[in-house]
Amino acid sequence: MENHANQGTPELRRAARLSVAPMMDWTDRHCRYFHRLISTETLLFTEMVTAPALVRGGALHLLDYSPEEHPVALQLGGSDPAELRQAARMGAEAGYDEVNLNVGCPSDRVQSGCFGAILMTRPELVAECVSEMQAECRAEVTVKCRIGVDDQTPEDVLPDFIETVAAAGVTRFTIHARKAWLEGLSPKENRDIPPLDYPLVHRMKAAYPHLHISINGGIATLDDAFPHLEQGLDGVMIGRAAYHQPYDILGAADARIYGKGAGPTRTEVVHQMLPYIEAHLTAGGRLNQITRHMLGLFAGQPGARQWRRYLSENAHATGAGPETVLAALAQIPEAA
Repeated sequence: MENHANQGTPELRRAARLSVAPMMDWTDRHCRYFHRLISTETLLFTEMVTAPALVRGGALHLLDYSPEEHPVALQLGGSDPAELRQAARMGAEAGYDEVNLNVGCPSDRVQSGCFGAILMTRPELVAECVSEMQAECRAEVTVKCRIGVDDQTPEDVLPDFIETVAAAGVTRFTIHARKAWLEGLSPKENRDIPPLDYPLVHRMKAAYPHLHISINGGIATLDDAFPHLEQGLDGVMIGRAAYHQPYDILGAADARIYGKGAGPTRTEVVHQMLPYIEAHLTAGGRLNQITRHMLGLFAGQPGARQWRRYLSENAHATGAGPETVLAALAQIPEAA
């Protein structure tokens, strides 16, 4: 199998020290723009975009993003090598810094389409897919996977999976440190019920020191993230916590993870969002398409509940705009 690997830039690998996980219905372009204002350094991911939607469905709007979002990665779902090759090329042409193949999503829809976590059982097919993706893709091609599925023994299958896919040219993996149970657990249950096995992911880094390995799953704070980095992993990916408490994670990330100066305050982030909101409304969009991602900005702060409630009750109204956001901000006693 010919190796077409694009190893990625040092800047991209540095950004991948902390990333926000791809999350369906959550990490859309509005969410990513908002997150980028809080952290200039963190690697951001799209929601999973299926290769058939791009190649057969012509849904090119799924590739839309703002230039300010860089560094940003496109996550693809699929299992047809030729289709993924086309989709990866489209993503690279759109300017994404990285194209990631989903080998971890446990939903029924994913199983029926033979992509996502079910591909853990077919490492040779994954290798063929990523080889094709690299053939015409200027962006780095990476893989996000689980430690195994169903009755697989992770200690056995994960090294075989990594070796097979790495032989096709992939040098960067994000490993969700849980099995996916495709029989008997819902997608939601798969995020919490299978036990975490962090030590296995650390053993994979020790076994394959030349690979860039990030860990994902159950990491809710930067304090949780640091031990993984200090023990040798190359990156940490945080999902739901980065969405529900974005400032707690991303607001401190630039200083603590990347050694940069302090970023904007929560209040400054709100004001910096206003021109983006105005442009979205002018283009025919609705306020709540953006503000639904901002509800957790003041999590843990005085007035957080009032902020959430005001936006939840008013952002969907006809004519709601920046003044609605400022009225919500006024609910914060000492916005900071």
